[in-house]
Amino acid sequence: MALDLREATGGERDPASAGGYAEPPERVGFFTDTSVCIGCKACEVACKEWNAVPEDGLLFTGMSYDNTGSLGADSWRHVAFVEQPRRLGRQETHLAPTELPPDLLRSAGGRTAVSLGMPASAPPDGHVSAAAEMDFRWLMSSDVCKHCTHAACLDVCPTGALFRTEFGTVVVQQDICNGCGYCVPACPYGVIEKRPSNGLVSKCTLCYDRLSVGQEPACAKSCPTDSIQFGELSELRERAAGRVRDLHDAGVTSARLYGADPHDGVGGAGAFFLLLDEPEVYGLPPDPVVTTRDLPAMWRRAGLAAVGLLAALAAVAIPGARR
Repeated sequence: MALDLREATGGERDPASAGGYAEPPERVGFFTDTSVCIGCKACEVACKEWNAVPEDGLLFTGMSYDNTGSLGADSWRHVAFVEQPRRLGRQETHLAPTELPPDLLRSAGGRTAVSLGMPASAPPDGHVSAAAEMDFRWLMSSDVCKHCTHAACLDVCPTGALFRTEFGTVVVQQDICNGCGYCVPACPYGVIEKRPSNGLVSKCTLCYDRLSVGQEPACAKSCPTDSIQFGELSELRERAAGRVRDLHDAGVTSARLYGADPHDGVGGAGAFFLLLDEPEVYGLPPDPVVTTRDLPAMWRRAGLAAVGLLAALAAVAIPGARR
C-alpha cells in the first residue's frame, strides 16, 4: 500500500519493488509535452477503441472545442483546450516577427474575408500581414491518470480491487471492485469515477495488457506529434528536463514540468507533463498531496487517546469497586 511505501522507503524505492515484486522491470510511464499537442484527440479515440471504454456523450459545450469535459470512468484520456487572449509564442520568446511571403501577401490582398464563425488569427479587418498580429493562443494538453508513486486510492480500497503492477502503474480490477467509491474522493487529481452503468470505478490502466506483451499504450502509439511519450520513467524525466532547457533557451520561460519531482506530495507521478502556464490553467491542482498522508499520525494519536481514556476509566472504577 502507498502508506507502507512512503514510510518504508522515503519515496526513493521503486513502487513495484515495495509492492512485493522481487525483480520488476524498470518503472514506465508517460511524459506529455503539451507544447506540441495539436488537440487532434487521436489519443482519446485510441484509448476508447482499445480498452472498449463506452461512449460518454459527444456534447458541444459552446465554451471550447473540448467535448469531453474532464477525466472520468468513461473518459480515460481528456484533451483540454484552453484559449488565452494573448499573442502566440513570438511575444514570449522575443523572436523577430515572421513576415508572410510576398507572393502570399499579394494573392491575399485582392480577396474578401468571409467569416466562418471560427476564431480568427488575423485582425478583424481581414488585413493579412505579420504573423505577430495573432492575438490569442491555444493551450492543449492530453490529461490522464497520474499513476502516483504514493497512491491514496490504493490505501483506501477495502477489497484489493486497486493494485500496483510490476511496471509501477495502478490498475483497477473491476471483477473485484464492490463499488464502495472510497477511492473517488481519495484521488487528489479527481481522476477516478464510478461508471453509472454498473456502479464500479474505472480509470486508465496504462494499457496493462499491452505492456505485458511489450507494446506501448494505445494513446502514445496513436499520437501524431509525439506529444504523449511512453518509456522508462527515469529516461523520460531526463528527456523532459532537456526539453525544458531547450524551450528556456528559445525564450519560452513559462515552460515547466508538472509531476516529475519524486519529492512532491505524491512522490512523483508516473504520468507527468510539460506545461506552458500555471497548472491551474490546465485544471490541475498546483500542489497535490496524497490524501492519506496524515492517516498514520491520526491513528497513533487516536490510539494514545484511547489508552488514556481506558486508564482514566480504570482509575475511577477500581477505587469504587473496593468500597
